[in-house]
Amino acid sequence: MATPAILKTVLFLRVFTLLALAASVVLMGLNNFTEDGIKARFTDLIAYRYVFATGAIGFLYTLIQIPFAVYNVVKEKRWIRNGLQEFDFYGDKVMAFLLASGVGVGFGVSFELKRVLGDVLSRKSKKFLDMGNISAGLLLVGFVSMALLCIISSNRRSSSSPIKGFFK
Repeated sequence: MATPAILKTVLFLRVFTLLALAASVVLMGLNNFTEDGIKARFTDLIAYRYVFATGAIGFLYTLIQIPFAVYNVVKEKRWIRNGLQEFDFYGDKVMAFLLASGVGVGFGVSFELKRVLGDVLSRKSKKFLDMGNISAGLLLVGFVSMALLCIISSNRRSSSSPIKGFFK
């Protein structure tokens, strides 16, 4: 059984991840501009759609996990004993890798477009790419929080496992 400090840390990290991912999704969703009658939206770049999607999926996953974390802090026991620990273990890892890929895509396309087209881009276009960078940065914050949750869920899983493995 985890200590109350670890349980509170898990809850804090889940809420922090949720807020970072929500900010990333909202910022990317509002990322658009109009110049000379041409409207550009984040959906015009496939990479920005991917950043938006990974943030939204991570947000939904974290939103689902928060009631379980709250129950775990309040009652100091699992809501669902069989399977939830496995779901935390594998789900956190899948989400962390998904968020990391979104971060890489978001930063990659923004930096490359600014590097290659920097001289011909207007001020509004550069601001559009900067907003994409900020959104990817918030996604990075969500990824780091999720990576910390991966470490905690791995430790919690291995400490409560009845099976003694090779390295135990």
